[in-house]
Amino acid sequence: MILRYDLQFFAKEGPGGEKTEAPTSKKLRDARKEGQVARSQELGNAVGLIMVFLIIRIFGQFMGKNFLEIFNYIYAIIPDYIRLPDGMIQRKDFTSLINTVMIKMLIILLPVFATGVVVGVIVNVIQVKWAPTAKPLMPKLSKLNPVNGMKKLFSKEKIFELLKSILKVGVITYVVYNYMKDRIGALLLMYDLSVKSAIAFTCQTVIDVGLRISIFYLIVGIADYLYQRHKFMEDMKMTKQEVKDEYKDAEGDPQIKGKIRQRMMEASRRRMMQAVPEADVVITNPTHFAVALKYDSQVADAPIVVAKGQDFLAQRIRNAAKDAGVDVIENKPLARMLYHNVDVGAMIPPELYQSVAEVLAMVYRMREERNPA
Repeated sequence: MILRYDLQFFAKEGPGGEKTEAPTSKKLRDARKEGQVARSQELGNAVGLIMVFLIIRIFGQFMGKNFLEIFNYIYAIIPDYIRLPDGMIQRKDFTSLINTVMIKMLIILLPVFATGVVVGVIVNVIQVKWAPTAKPLMPKLSKLNPVNGMKKLFSKEKIFELLKSILKVGVITYVVYNYMKDRIGALLLMYDLSVKSAIAFTCQTVIDVGLRISIFYLIVGIADYLYQRHKFMEDMKMTKQEVKDEYKDAEGDPQIKGKIRQRMMEASRRRMMQAVPEADVVITNPTHFAVALKYDSQVADAPIVVAKGQDFLAQRIRNAAKDAGVDVIENKPLARMLYHNVDVGAMIPPELYQSVAEVLAMVYRMREERNPA
């Protein structure tokens, strides 16, 4: 019997090609809003365990003393309940007793609980910064898809989690065995110890074993965090097409922007050509460059470039100037200097005053010769 299956069932690449591009800042921000961040639960658990066992070790004597007081309190009032008529205990009194004992136990364990909560919050904030979001809690129908479930079942993440669990069990077993193998004799002698001594010995053993397990667990947590961070960045990688699409969304379609830029240039050229008939002179190369100048002492202190162009546009400027009766003067070095160094609408620089003044003086003489009046 031959089983046929499609390898694409296990594929991760989406449409648009292989994901080879590093994620953009926008994609990372969007993933953060969706609650997708590089975070290791193991690291938080490890740090929390270490702090809990340290708190127990620091406040162990205080906690043990208070637990013994509760124990003595309960046993001290047992005779009062036994002496009740017919051995019946009133429900109200019994409930009050339970509430009193529970409140006292909660007060004793409060440092441990508070430490676990505070450390868990701090470790998570350090890993992912402060970015609370409720989106991961929202129900998604895609999570109920059996096909996606099969994909996750055979994913490398599940294999990694399995190996991590085996490693944790192995580490815990090794730590417990290595610590307890030299204390088997002490455990066998616990029957000869008093209740307080036996409890103290048991608590000390549990704390020592717990701290050792927590330290090894911390190493596993750090390794898990590094793996989760690497995995997150790999999952966030983008295809070349996704990068292009995101750029289009953020900056606009390059083709549309090119058309807009082309229309703006055409409008600018139309305005520039409309200013040519108002110029005083057009300086040419004579064929490659053309620059139209206008001087009005009431508007500016120096001549202004009202139009300039190269090759075909230069020819249009020359033709427009001839049609409008504007003088066209050939001056190759001056035309090049003006074209490459002065923008349309800007005054000429001081270093060109002398050269332009000579051209304008010649233009004014030519006009006087043509029109003596």
